[in-house]
Amino acid sequence: MSQPAISEPVSTSLIDKVLSQAQATASHSWEFGVVFEALLEYHNPSLTVFHTPVSQHKKHLSDSNGDVKVLKYIKPFIRTDSTTLCKGNGSSADPASLGIPALFLSLSDPNSTYLPAAQRQINHLLTSVPRLPNGAISHREAIASAWADFIYMVPPFLAYYGMYTDDEGMVREAVRQCRLYHKMLRTEKGLWKHIVNVGDSAPGEREEDDKGLWNTSNGWAAAGMARVLATVRGSRFVGQMHEEQSFLVKLVEDIICGAMDHDTDNSGLLRNYVDDETWWGEVAGTALLTATVFRMAVLEPGIFGTKYTNWALLRMDTVGRCIDVETGIAAPVVNPLRESQRTPLSGSNPEGQAFVVLMYAAWRDWKARTAVI
Repeated sequence: MSQPAISEPVSTSLIDKVLSQAQATASHSWEFGVVFEALLEYHNPSLTVFHTPVSQHKKHLSDSNGDVKVLKYIKPFIRTDSTTLCKGNGSSADPASLGIPALFLSLSDPNSTYLPAAQRQINHLLTSVPRLPNGAISHREAIASAWADFIYMVPPFLAYYGMYTDDEGMVREAVRQCRLYHKMLRTEKGLWKHIVNVGDSAPGEREEDDKGLWNTSNGWAAAGMARVLATVRGSRFVGQMHEEQSFLVKLVEDIICGAMDHDTDNSGLLRNYVDDETWWGEVAGTALLTATVFRMAVLEPGIFGTKYTNWALLRMDTVGRCIDVETGIAAPVVNPLRESQRTPLSGSNPEGQAFVVLMYAAWRDWKARTAVI
């Protein structure tokens, strides 16, 4: 099957504007974490798990002679004097999105306090945070609550930390958390519910379920599991974790297939709630799911072939046409703090901006791989 005929991909100059908007507007822990990942995948691909095993990252950092812009960006947001790496505003998982950045800073300066800070964050997740009935770590501090977003924040950090410390059990725990969350949130359509709470909340901490198929939360889940898979593939444990890898591939495939099955909006974008035709097409979640297809097409080309990449190319073309060439702002996007808000956000969605950059970086890497093949 030939590739679809699309216009030229988004220019690097426009992606630079998109990324600048992400950096300028990020203000929450998970936003800092995903902007870090976008900067890394865009500017320093050799330092990502998609290119290089974690065991080689220290060498690549040394070879860069300290010229890693992403570390200068993220450093001010990481705390090394507290239990968690930053304030979570009620979330136990969001501060963990700064776990890999903290380990990078530790690699660049072994005498720093970043490794102990990352270890405290790990210990907090594993010993202090509430658990769901099946043993899954809660996304929230006050009650046992499963959010699909968790999969991007915590398991990639657990897997990376396991590689950093040569701890196979920690790498397996990363996959186990994906498995436990899948049991809580997956629907018969293969897509995931956004939020499921268990038990009563503390006074003033009432949480609402959101069992809808939110576009962005499915992107968080699929992209997070792709990062865990890439980490395992680059580890010395890869030969002992065949079942875990197959499991992750299947879960990502289920989400992507579910999204493709509901890709019927005239805008060419996935709807904010993908199975609800009363919603409008939305850029952020579409971009992250598109990025995940390109990553999986490199990690598992035998499964993620032209059926998937042709779909992703068309979605990338649509997303590219949704970026303001003057400002770099991508729209229409949901308000990430009010995902059920019926009107698109006015202004920049920091995570959505980062997702667009992740999409471009993933496409670029996939294109380079297919050119070699």
